[in-house]
Amino acid sequence: MNILGINAFHGDSSACIVKNGKLLAAVEEERFKRIKHWAGFPVESISFCLKEANLLLSEVDHVAINTDPKANFLKKVAYTLLNRPDFKLVLDRIKNKKNRASVVDKLEAAFSGSYFSGKVHHVEHHLAHLASTHLVSPFEDSVAVSVDGFGDFSSAAWGACYGQKINVDKRVFFPHSMGIFYQALTQFIGFPHYGDEYKVMGLAPYGKPTYLDQLRRVVNTHADGTFELNLEFFHHHKERVEYEWSGGSPVVGNLFNAKALEELLGFSPRDKNDTLEDHHRDLAQSVQAMYEEVFFNLLESAHAKYGLDQLTLAGGCAMNSVANGKVYRYSPFKKLYIQSAAGDAGGAIGAAYIVANELGETKDRFYMDHAYWGPSFDNSFHGKLLTEKKDDLEQERLHVEWIEYEDEVCKRTAHAISNGLVIGWFQGRMEWGPRALGNRSILCDPRRNDMKQILNKKIKKRESFRPFAPSVLRETVNEWFEQEDDVPFMMQVYPIREEKRALIPAVTHVDGSGRLQTVCKQSNPLYHKLISFFLNQTGVPMLLNTSFNENEPVVCRPEEALACFLRTKMDVLVLGNWFISRDSTVQ
Repeated sequence: MNILGINAFHGDSSACIVKNGKLLAAVEEERFKRIKHWAGFPVESISFCLKEANLLLSEVDHVAINTDPKANFLKKVAYTLLNRPDFKLVLDRIKNKKNRASVVDKLEAAFSGSYFSGKVHHVEHHLAHLASTHLVSPFEDSVAVSVDGFGDFSSAAWGACYGQKINVDKRVFFPHSMGIFYQALTQFIGFPHYGDEYKVMGLAPYGKPTYLDQLRRVVNTHADGTFELNLEFFHHHKERVEYEWSGGSPVVGNLFNAKALEELLGFSPRDKNDTLEDHHRDLAQSVQAMYEEVFFNLLESAHAKYGLDQLTLAGGCAMNSVANGKVYRYSPFKKLYIQSAAGDAGGAIGAAYIVANELGETKDRFYMDHAYWGPSFDNSFHGKLLTEKKDDLEQERLHVEWIEYEDEVCKRTAHAISNGLVIGWFQGRMEWGPRALGNRSILCDPRRNDMKQILNKKIKKRESFRPFAPSVLRETVNEWFEQEDDVPFMMQVYPIREEKRALIPAVTHVDGSGRLQTVCKQSNPLYHKLISFFLNQTGVPMLLNTSFNENEPVVCRPEEALACFLRTKMDVLVLGNWFISRDSTVQ
C-alpha cells in the first residue's frame, strides 16, 4: 500500500510517504516555500514525496491527514451552548472546517492532469501525534503523551500503548492548554512571532522563578494529570483572536488579557523592541518552571496509572527540550523517545502510520533512529551549480576545490573548524524536523570563548542569550554530559559535566547545560567521521552545530546554501566533496 501522510492547515505543513509500512520520505513545506513555519496545503512537500517514491498521484492508495473535523463534536456543541463565545469566533471555526474538508479537490488542483481514486482518512489530531512517536519508537509498549496548543478541540491526550495499539485514555479539552499558556506568556515577554517559545527557554536560565506563585493562579493542576487555565488571564476562549493558517507564515494575535496579567505580575507587556529587564528574565524562568510543574504532574500520574517505564512524547510542547531533559530526574520514567518532528509537522507521519496500522502494514515494526528523510543532491549537481555561478565566485575571490576522498574532506574541514573558521556543511538528505543534525549545518569550534559572538556577527545575528548546541560522538557522551542515553534529534537539554564546561564554552549555556545531539556512526557515518577527525586534532569529540540559515528556513537545495554563503561572512562552504573557501590558504 502507498500511503501519503499530510499535515495541512496547521503551522509547519508537511508530507510523508509510507510504502508497505516503511517510511520513504518526509519533509516540511517551509523548506520549499522559504517561509518559516509555512501553513497551508503542502503541495511541494507532497510532490517531493511522490517523486522520491517514484509514484503518481493516481498510484496513491490512501491519504491520511492529521485532523478530523468530526472529532469531539459533542464537546464543541456543549461548549458553544454553555459559553456563547463571540460569533466571529464561531464563524472562524466553521470556515476552518470547510477548508479542511476538501483534500481531494486540493490534491487534484495541485497535480493537474492527475487524479486520486484512493481513500482519504481524517485522523484526530492528538491520535496522530501519539502515533507519530509510539509507532516509530524503539519501544514495544510505552506511555504516549501529546501536549500542544489545540487540535480538534483538545490540547493534550495520553494513554498506554501496547504493540501497535494506540490507546487514548485522558484528554484536556478547549479552552485549557499549556501550549496556549506558554505562547501567551511568550507574547507578554515581548516575543510575538509564531514559534518564539524557544526564546523564552533560552532566556529562562538568566532569571529566577520569582513569579511562580503568581503563575500558579494562572494554571491549576489536578491529581489525575489534567490541568486548567484560569481563563480570566486569557481571551482566546471567548473572543476572536487573529489566526492565519493559509498560504504563509502563521500569524497568531495576542492571547492574553493584558489588564489581568499586569495586575497579577506588576508590570506591563514588553514591546519587542524594548530592552530586556531582570523582571522579564525572572518571568521567563517562572513560565518554564510553571510548565514543568504541570508537565511532571502529568507524567507522575500517568506512570502511577499505567506502570510502564517507557515514555514517548509528541505535540508542540514536546519541543520543550529543557523540560524533556529533566524527565529522568523528575519523573519515574526510565526510557524516553521523541521523534525529530515532534510538533505539528510530525502529525503527517502519525496519520500515515495510523492508516498503515489499520491496513496491517506494520507487522515489521519501523524504528525512526535518524532524521534524514528529505531531498539530496549529488556531486555532479554541485559541480554544475558551481560552474553556473563561476562569475559570482570569481568576483568574491573564492577558492573552489574538488576533493576526491571523503577522509580528506573531513580532515580538511575539521582543520578549518579547529582554526576558528565558520563552516557551512551541506551533505546527504535533508533533516526532517526543525533541527539541523549534521546534513544542513553550520559548524564551529566549541572550545572558543568568542565563538558565539563570531557566529552571530558573521551570520546569525541572534539574541545574545540564546545558546548554540553541541553534536557529540555517541560513544563519548557520558564523559562530557550527565546522561547516557541516545539523543539523536537534539530534543533534550542535559547538564554538561562541571569539569568539562570550561573546555567547551561556546556550547555551554549560562546554567551549565547543552542541548545535546548524539551522533552515531550507523545513522550518519560522514558526520561521525568529521567529528572523529576533530577529536583526533583537538581531543574534543564534539562540534558546535547550528542550522544552515540566516533568518530563514534551513536551506534545502545547494543553490540556497551557496546564496547564504555568499551573502554572509561564512568562511568555508563544503558542498558534498566541493570545498569553497574565502581564503585560498585554508589547507
